[in-house]
Amino acid sequence: MKKIKILSRVLCLVLLLSGCGKSNVKASAPEEGQTPKRAVNVVGYMFASGDLLAQSAGVDFSKISHLNIAFLNPDASGTFGAVTGLAELTKKAHDNHVKILAAFAGGDPPAYLKEMMKADKRKSLVDGLLNLTRSYNLDGIDVDLEGDFVNEDYEAFVVELSAALKKENKLMTAAVATWNSAAYSDKALALFDLINIMAYDHTGPWRKDQPGPHSAYEDAVLDFDHWQVTRKLPAEKLILGLPFYGYGFGPDIAQDMSYGALVQTYPGAEKEDLWVLPGKGTFYYNGIPTIRKKVAFAMKRKAGGVMIWQLLGDAAGEYSLLNTIHKEIL
Repeated sequence: MKKIKILSRVLCLVLLLSGCGKSNVKASAPEEGQTPKRAVNVVGYMFASGDLLAQSAGVDFSKISHLNIAFLNPDASGTFGAVTGLAELTKKAHDNHVKILAAFAGGDPPAYLKEMMKADKRKSLVDGLLNLTRSYNLDGIDVDLEGDFVNEDYEAFVVELSAALKKENKLMTAAVATWNSAAYSDKALALFDLINIMAYDHTGPWRKDQPGPHSAYEDAVLDFDHWQVTRKLPAEKLILGLPFYGYGFGPDIAQDMSYGALVQTYPGAEKEDLWVLPGKGTFYYNGIPTIRKKVAFAMKRKAGGVMIWQLLGDAAGEYSLLNTIHKEIL
């Protein structure tokens, strides 16, 4: 009997270790005497344009834990239209043990969403979002209401959406901006499974008189401190946002460019955080060293992980920021 018990315990342990799906990106096994690294979420956004399955060909699913499709919004009647390739993309994500969510609203959402959040129309919007997850077998909804859309109806909407999603074991996450922190109630924030901190866009083309880095390392630290220390949210719920794009300031320069395009156009750009074009202007972005430093900071602070806006802005091969994130986590 004693031998049987021992063998049973060993078998249970083996099954436990081998049966864990990748709900987040796992660390490699530690060497003897080392403390194992904890699992860390890597949340990646991808635009909902064209054929989603075809577009996802450029994404390494082994290096992300969550995929947020941005943005899926209803029309003025409250109807969510068909999304080409989403069903197939959901299957691909699940086959790779990646959770997939619909990101709702966005930085420039339809104005009529404010009316849909009001008490008399709220249930219809919540039902529409819930049916969206059912139609495509999604794992949840990412609430990306920003600016003045975080208004007097926001908390009630989040409470109702949370209740509906939880009944079906769906996730509810949020994207938040530090500058808008006062608009988010403690009650609403407590309901989210993960909170994606948009630690970027501290300046941009809309502030041409304020050229400079839009996502400096120091700003990322301040953003994280605000949500953990000032707003008293648990670190494991906080996801630090990382930009895969840059902004240009100057008289003869593109206003924005993906990191991948920057690296391809300007050899050596991957090692820097800014790229000066004499007489034209300057691009500000995050190169490999800063992304590595930000990920190390998130790990040190025991954050829930990091978030990427957006995955298709990456470069390939040795210059890939997603590869950099993965190596730093492991």
